[in-house]
Amino acid sequence: MTPTSSLAGRLRRLFAARRTPPPDAGPLGPIGAAGDATPLPVAAEGLAARMPALIVAATHIAATVAAGAHGRRQAGPGDSFWQFRPAQPGEPVTRIDWRQSARSSRAYIRETEAEAAQTICLWCDPSASMRWRSDAALPLKSDRAALLTLAAGALLLRHGERVRLLTPDGAVDIPPGGRTALDRLGLALLRTMENAPDAPAWPHPQQAPRHARIVLISDGLAPPETIATLLRGLAARPARAHLLLVNDPAEAALPYAGRIRFAGLEGEDPLLLSGTEGLRPAYAAAFADHQARIGDICRATGHDLIRHTTDRRPEHALLALHAALSDRPGGRT
Repeated sequence: MTPTSSLAGRLRRLFAARRTPPPDAGPLGPIGAAGDATPLPVAAEGLAARMPALIVAATHIAATVAAGAHGRRQAGPGDSFWQFRPAQPGEPVTRIDWRQSARSSRAYIRETEAEAAQTICLWCDPSASMRWRSDAALPLKSDRAALLTLAAGALLLRHGERVRLLTPDGAVDIPPGGRTALDRLGLALLRTMENAPDAPAWPHPQQAPRHARIVLISDGLAPPETIATLLRGLAARPARAHLLLVNDPAEAALPYAGRIRFAGLEGEDPLLLSGTEGLRPAYAAAFADHQARIGDICRATGHDLIRHTTDRRPEHALLALHAALSDRPGGRT
């Protein structure tokens, strides 16, 4: 079975771990469905129609985030204050900070911190598990992930960072260039969706340049061992990852009752259950354990973990991601 965010896959793994068969559907009672799943061709066509609006929304979200350049922790060209140091013989008088110098008997130079563009790699999970939502009032996880990818790209490109999109067919560099660059990023995302493989695959660590930052946007419902292999490989490269988990609120709570048919999204057989509400405590515990294991892996490998559910505003996730990229408090969980 391939990793999936469908509740069918989660429930099957739960029963396998408990070594108990799922309860029978029973002869009576209506059958409900657990959310909406979107086939790949329909999802790609729908995303293409929504992409212009997503790009506009991403631009507005990025504008709400106070962005800053990434310092190199050394003196050099830049705008951020780094340190005061005593003036050396022969230095231009124009470099002296007279206010600081007036406080002592020596002349001091105000140095700024060197700032340099980084390579930021973006990866948006194209797997079928992302094309799901539990309620029509919520966005598909794939739509929210695409919006956050575009918003992160808009924020980074605006401040001169080098952006690279990681896809199953290789890395796609996004040259800077205002709105045109964001359009190119949107087009690359569309092609990734249209060419999504049947078996979802996380990026290979070798796709990331050494010392790069990698933003991974996914529902994170792959086996923890798969995620651990990638994060260990990135740490050894070395590169720093920021794992942004996008989940539907129903994936944590299992808010269903009665007789429910759970459809597999990645080739699994459907699962028909009765008395679904009785499974809620065990399911919630299994989901929490999965999330905790991912958190342990991130801490052990030195990477960041950000959690987001589709019933919350996307600005919250982008703010946390920006804080992590800027090495400020509030970026890790």
